[in-house]
Amino acid sequence: MKKPVIAIDGYSSTGKSSISKVIAQKLGIIHLDTGALYRGITWFALQNCTGGDHTIDLSRLFSALSQINLEFKNEDGELILYLNDKNISKEIRTNAVSDHVSLVAKQKEVRDFLLQSQRSLAEKGGIIMDGRDIGTVVLPDADYKFFLTASIDERTKRRYMELLSLGIEADEQQVKENLIERDKIDSQREIAPLKQAEDAIVIDNTFLNKKETIDEILSYLNKK
Repeated sequence: MKKPVIAIDGYSSTGKSSISKVIAQKLGIIHLDTGALYRGITWFALQNCTGGDHTIDLSRLFSALSQINLEFKNEDGELILYLNDKNISKEIRTNAVSDHVSLVAKQKEVRDFLLQSQRSLAEKGGIIMDGRDIGTVVLPDADYKFFLTASIDERTKRRYMELLSLGIEADEQQVKENLIERDKIDSQREIAPLKQAEDAIVIDNTFLNKKETIDEILSYLNKK
């Protein structure tokens, strides 16, 4: 029996990745954090494709996409992102990457570059993928679709605490402004905007902790 294909979309800092990771472990399937892929390309761009003003030169990035090899390696049950054989799992969580990832992620060239690799990973089933356009664009035929949301204040608190736990200095107000700006860019971009799939199950976890959110999702998965 083919294992399910699960799509989880939603806003930044709703816990999509960490929640998907736990569900994958419980179900014995693979978890793919698609946001990490976009962050990986953004980090590459910041290292190799910036102009004199330190902004990303998109045309240089598009020309360099063929030089990018992103892969997840299974290390102690956790998928770690490597860029051209370098572990970049910590680098992609920095403020600099967070500030630029929405710009990079809305580019058609970048999305096309990653789309087929994401779809091919899901063909055999047994995968949970999280992002912003998984249920609407990447995996429109997923067996289950969920859309996570939470208040901006709650998401700010979560993101701020996450940065501190990673040893990254952060200002809470700046984190909030960054999230608001990312919401705006992600929701209004022309290519694959962040939006709820019509057949997605919406879960507002403003007042739910991680375990409660996971239990809610599992309750739907166990119905069939």
